[in-house]
Amino acid sequence: MLHNLLTEKENAASANIDKLATEEMLRVINAEDAKVAGVVAAEIPHIGAAVDAIVKAMEPGGRLFYVGAGTSGRLGVLDASECPPTYNVPPTLVQGIIAGGETALARSTEASEDDPESGARDIEKHGFTGMDVLCGIAASGRTPYVLGAIAKARAMGAVTIGVSCVPGSALSRAVDIAITPVTGPEVVTGSTRMKAGTATKLVLNMLTTGAMIRLGMTFGNLMVNVQPKNEKLEARARRIIGKTTGCSEEEAARLLAESGRSVRTAIVMGRLGVGREEAEGRLAAAGNVVARALGEN
Repeated sequence: MLHNLLTEKENAASANIDKLATEEMLRVINAEDAKVAGVVAAEIPHIGAAVDAIVKAMEPGGRLFYVGAGTSGRLGVLDASECPPTYNVPPTLVQGIIAGGETALARSTEASEDDPESGARDIEKHGFTGMDVLCGIAASGRTPYVLGAIAKARAMGAVTIGVSCVPGSALSRAVDIAITPVTGPEVVTGSTRMKAGTATKLVLNMLTTGAMIRLGMTFGNLMVNVQPKNEKLEARARRIIGKTTGCSEEEAARLLAESGRSVRTAIVMGRLGVGREEAEGRLAAAGNVVARALGEN
């Protein structure tokens, strides 16, 4: 029953929150938020297993799909949409599917979450295959739309991941890798956009960031796949080249131009003192991983 879910329980710490002065009310909210990072940390072994599974799928051409409803679905779409501008990957590499479609991003259509067949149809409609990874997101761990999508993905032989905030949930039992940050009762009873939503955002950040790092989208902690499409990104590209090669800003600008505006290629050119063609060849042989192209990995 819904009323027995941990995410639906009343929080004793906020029982009288409507009677508190504004600052005191906000301190109660902040104190509850402060608990989130710790419960996510407890799930790092499972998050790590999920990252490795995502990388294993992506290396031969697989993709990561998120599926969810309401807040969970919106968070999946948000994380997916941030990957192309951050890492210059195709928008198809990480995709977010939300119950109710794009309309549900801005306007609540939560009734659509109760249809498991709709979840199965939606992943098929987006071209999901057994080579891909499906990450179902549901704070309660019981959303029928998500469970239907997971069942379909498993029938295809795909790896499945579940992110929920209720231990032993139907979602956690249905997937290959269960990630369950137990955030407890919300400040406003049942409002899982709060602690559960924050925990989910942290987990999704780790899944895609971890996967992109493993796939060579960074050199150290620098975004070497950044595309200098505006003034801010142009300056960032020059800073990255300068930092990684030790050259002046003028030299960084020259390397960027001569590399065909590829930060990765410019770094290899500057570090090894080679031309663009040789740098591109080394990168291609190294799977576009800068450290490997430099012989450091």
